[in-house]
Amino acid sequence: MTSEPTPRAFIPLAIAVLTVSDTRVLADDRSGDTLVARITGAGHRLAERDIVPDEIVSIREKVEGWIHDPRIDVILTTGGTGFTGRDVTPEAIEPLFEKRMDGFSAVFHRISYDKIGTSTLQSRATAGVAGATYIFVLPGSPGACKDAWDGILASQLDYRHRPCNFVEIMPRLDEHLRRGAAATT
Repeated sequence: MTSEPTPRAFIPLAIAVLTVSDTRVLADDRSGDTLVARITGAGHRLAERDIVPDEIVSIREKVEGWIHDPRIDVILTTGGTGFTGRDVTPEAIEPLFEKRMDGFSAVFHRISYDKIGTSTLQSRATAGVAGATYIFVLPGSPGACKDAWDGILASQLDYRHRPCNFVEIMPRLDEHLRRGAAATT
């Protein structure tokens, strides 16, 4: 007989939300509001929230600042993942990744396909890790944000989720940084 695993306590994370849009302000940022409601409803802490225009430099500067902020564990962006000329969020953020999370995009599209069919192809949702910070680049629709949170992030950002989750490996995300620092001393 196998024994039941020991229950784990919930570990709240500090999550930043960045909306990428030329037209949104906090008062009408439904996608950002959707993410904030789910983050806080799950027991996590909203670390920061901002809106930047669809410009590579603006997006990258904000995300880089959050990557280097030790108070932030996770960054969620919403918007700018389509194919129009102004959709540049993946181009701004993917070069920052130390490791890509290809499975996130695959699972996101699987969930999205069940809701919107082949229209999921119009999203370039992506994810990765940089500076021991998880980064998830989500589409700009409230529905897509809801699907990503409910279908993937809620469980993977919950330490109680079995058999594994992102929280349990967080202490090891910067091993390469610590190993490199130890080699130079």
